[in-house]
Formats: sequence, structure tokens, C-alpha cells
Amino acid sequence: MAKESPKGSMKATIIVSMSNYLEASSIVAGAGGLSLWIDYLHLNPLEVGILGAVSANGFGSAAGALVGGFLVDRFGRKLVYKNDLLIYMLGVILVALSVNFLMLLTGYFITGIAVGAGIPAAWTYIAEEAPTQKRAARVGWGQFAWCVGPAVALLLSVAVAPLGLLGNRLIFGSLFVMAFITWILQQQISESHVWEEQKMKHEKVTISELITVRANRKAFFLLVSIYFFWGLVAGTMGYFMPYIYQIVGGLSSTKANLLQASLWVLTVLSTYLVFIRYGDKLNRKYLFSVGALMEIAAWCILSFGRASSWLELLLFVVLWGVAAGFSAQVFYSLWAIELFKTQYRAFAQGLIVFLIRVGVGSISLVVPTLILKIGFKLSGSMMIGFLIIHWIIGFLLAPETRGKTLDEIEMTWYGTNKEHNPTSTTPLAIDKVDETISPSPV
Repeated sequence: MAKESPKGSMKATIIVSMSNYLEASSIVAGAGGLSLWIDYLHLNPLEVGILGAVSANGFGSAAGALVGGFLVDRFGRKLVYKNDLLIYMLGVILVALSVNFLMLLTGYFITGIAVGAGIPAAWTYIAEEAPTQKRAARVGWGQFAWCVGPAVALLLSVAVAPLGLLGNRLIFGSLFVMAFITWILQQQISESHVWEEQKMKHEKVTISELITVRANRKAFFLLVSIYFFWGLVAGTMGYFMPYIYQIVGGLSSTKANLLQASLWVLTVLSTYLVFIRYGDKLNRKYLFSVGALMEIAAWCILSFGRASSWLELLLFVVLWGVAAGFSAQVFYSLWAIELFKTQYRAFAQGLIVFLIRVGVGSISLVVPTLILKIGFKLSGSMMIGFLIIHWIIGFLLAPETRGKTLDEIEMTWYGTNKEHNPTSTTPLAIDKVDETISPSPV
């Protein structure tokens, strides 16, 4: 029998983070080969939109996140992250072997389900097992793996470009092999000790608390607002950005993939140099805001500049690429763990991801048509509006939780004594929320 990894070990964090690598890789591998599939299957804009909508970037991951979040809280974190990759392998091999639109669509959808289910399992495990003073850093390693995946997938797309569609099939085949290896490694990982300790206490809570408890409503408003509006933009980029470079900027498929790969490389570096190294040290409200403003500037340049200008394209790539390393996604991943109770922490994440992915799936249905019908400037203006909304809400409501254990955050955020009154939902208790964590009421 394989020896289990020590609780809180960096090894466990890295192995679980490999799921993030694979999940993000599948999204971007699809984006990198999109124009090839369009030519091979003679897809129209509606079919292109449907592919993006049901993929790991849209409805598929939405469904997976909702179901996965429930299973993670009910049966444990390791149930999902130890078995989710089996579903993932089925999805990517279907894509690799696709010969018609229905087969490709099915492969994308199954992969999406696996990606969605893996999100609450991986992020929850990583944060729960993290040392208190390194929680942001450990979550940052999950983000690091998420960003390495797209960078590698796009660079591979450039490398195999001479092979045409065969090259994209080979990339999805390599994801199958990598997923199999990761699945074997993940069998060695122990259960989250936070979840195990919570189960032993037999504290009674219900999912309805997500609605009835004011602190949960505040957390939902913050997290849904920043991640939903940011996700509409990032989700569009994750699947359609190489396509946008080609349609709007006139780039070849190879140049578009190389440009987007450069963006992800910058995000990888920024995640390490900024969030992993300073996420537990710097004021998170201001760190979040710097990233948000850089992303707004990036889209202003792309939308109102000359998209065919290499200088402006490079400015966009640098601004967004660097900012994304400490953007809404990694802050969402951190705060979603900190602001919900252990008993429904993963389900809350799954529900939020469900809402975000439904939004991304919906906008993906119309992105190709929007760009062709109303023009890129107006489409880009919509993206800028989404980013401004997410920045304002994040700046106003960002909690400051550095250096606090999950138990300490729970007691101050919910305004209750966890040991003596774990299920209190009285208005009086919620009104006692520590203002250092909850800066303003919702």
C-alpha cells in the first residue's frame, strides 16, 4: 500500500495542483486548435459558440462544479480528487479521436464536467492543508499550476502546428497520459485533516445556512460579484483569445498561439513573484486592486487601439499576463475557502463556480457572432464594463484575513463562538462580525 503524504506537506499540494494544470490545459488546448477544428468540420459561428459554451469553460464545468462541490463536502475531499481524473481521461480521449461535431462536443462536455468537479476538491484541499502563515502561498501554487497548463498547451500548439489537426489531437492525447500519471500519484494523498476533524465533531449545519446566515450572503455577494464579472472576460479569453487574435488582429494560428502562450508565461512568473511570495504579507485589498486596474487598462488598449498593431498587442499581453497572476481567480480561490464553514465550504464554491460557468457558457454562445456583427470595439467595451464592476466591488468589500487560522476567521466572520454555539444564526451574532474581516455590510 502506498504511503500517504504528511498532512500539510508541499508534496501533497503539488500533486493535487496537478489537477489544476490538466484542467486549464484542456481549456486552452481546445482554444489553440479551434481554428483547425473549424476548418476540418466546417463549423459555423453558432457551432463554434456551442463548443465553447459546453466545454470546460462553460456549462460542462458548471454542472461538474455543482455536483462535485456537494460530493466533496458529503464524502470528503479525496473522493473527488482521486477519481475525477478518470472522467477527465474519457473526455480528452474522445476529443483526440473525434471525427464529427457530435463526438467533439461530447468530449468537450465530459471534460468540462471533470474540470468543474475538480475545482472545489483541489482548491479546498490545498487551502485546508496549508499552514496558516502560508495559506495564500499554497493557494498560489494551485494558481501556478493552473497557469503553467495553458502556457505549455499553447507552446505545444506552436510546436506541432506543421502537423495541422493531428498536432491538436496529439496534445489531447498527451493530456490523457499526464492525467493517468497524476491519477496514480493522487492515490497516495491523505484526506484533509480539517474535514476529518469537522466530521468527528458531528456539528449540525444545513446547506440552507448559505441563504439564511447574513455572513454567508455577504460572502456570496463578494465572491460572485468579483469572480462572475471577471470570469466573463477571462472565460472568453481562455477559449476565444487565439481566435480573437486571428479575426481581429489578422494573425496566423501559430502567431496567435505564441502570443497567448507568452501571456500565460507572464502569468506564471507573476503568480510566483507576486502572489506566492507576498500574498501572505501585503494588504490584499490593494494587491487585488492593482491587478484589476492593470486588466482594465489592458482591455482599453486592445479595444480602442489598433488590434493589428504588434506594439499594442504586446502591451495587452504584458498588462493582462502580469496582472492575472494576482487577479480575481486566485483571490476568489483563497476567500472562498476562508469565508465559508468547513461543512459546506466546497458546495459553496461549487455553487459559485456553477453560476460563473453558466455565465461564461452563455456569453460563449454569442462571442463569435458579437465580434462579427457588432464589431470588436463594442464587444471590448462590454468586457471593460465587467472588469470595472468586479474591481469596485472587490475594493470595497475585500476581507483582510492574513495570519488568521480558518477557525479564527470563522468565529470573527460569523460572529459566533464555534465551540459553544456552532449553529447560531441570530441577527445579534451576525452583527458582531469583526470589521477587520468584513469592512462593510451587504
